[in-house]
Amino acid sequence: MNSGFRALADPTRREILHLLRQGPMTAGELAEKFDLSKPSMSHHFAILQEADLIASRREGRQIIYTLNTTVVQDLIATVLDLMPRKEN
Repeated sequence: MNSGFRALADPTRREILHLLRQGPMTAGELAEKFDLSKPSMSHHFAILQEADLIASRREGRQIIYTLNTTVVQDLIATVLDLMPRKEN
């Protein structure tokens, strides 16, 4: 779970996850949204994949990324469990 928190710590990675909520996107489509080098984008993708927040598949010369919603939901649930609860 620590890799999930590490992945979410960066605003660029949070924006990648936000974009993937709309549906699968190629690496190129995602990269167009940011003013970053290809190696920097690859680094962000690798961290998100390491945390299992995104999955990738190759179609020809393109890599298509998708959001792993199950892991994202689990991570959000963990964050909510860490927050203090309001007592009635």
